Amino acid sequence: MPNNNSQHPSPQPSPPLFEGLQYRDLDGMLKPTIHVDEFSSKMGDDADVMVISFFVRDKSAAKDLVSWFEKGYDFVLDADRSPGEIKPNRYLVYVEMRRRSAAPQNIEHLLDDLTTLSEHEGSDWMVHYNGDMFPWSEDEFARRVPLTPDAYRAATESDLNEMRVAAGLPVKSVHATAKDLKELQAAAGII
Repeated sequence: MPNNNSQHPSPQPSPPLFEGLQYRDLDGMLKPTIHVDEFSSKMGDDADVMVISFFVRDKSAAKDLVSWFEKGYDFVLDADRSPGEIKPNRYLVYVEMRRRSAAPQNIEHLLDDLTTLSEHEGSDWMVHYNGDMFPWSEDEFARRVPLTPDAYRAATESDLNEMRVAAGLPVKSVHATAKDLKELQAAAGII
């Protein structure tokens, strides 16, 4: 029986397969602005979940960045890409995380890691929140962005009440104050 091995050359080794993002893969792809709470959460109530978003200049880069966020950080509840272009070849990447006092440190961690993927350093980043822009720093973010569900409700309640006053409507308390909550808990026998 003839040897068929001589008719079929042995396969050449395949080049290594690189998946996901590598060092500086996002150069020129990211706008160095973090948009905060411009979109509603898919994972829960906006008071409990903060949504930050990034502009990315390529569909596949946005897809890779979503995967990077979802696989790399235990504090990321969900990440997603806008289903369509925001502008020609511009996409949004959304990151959802709990609205907690650790959010500034978690975002700092994301931004530190993004310095390996892009040309942007920590001092390049700006934050867009509630119509204002300010340079990124953990302290400034913590000062301006509500980091707890109660702080978020108080901020949005204040905005709602300003609209009520402007419309000539009575001001309402949307959530229970600490005193009201303690009275409710005492009446229910919880405390």
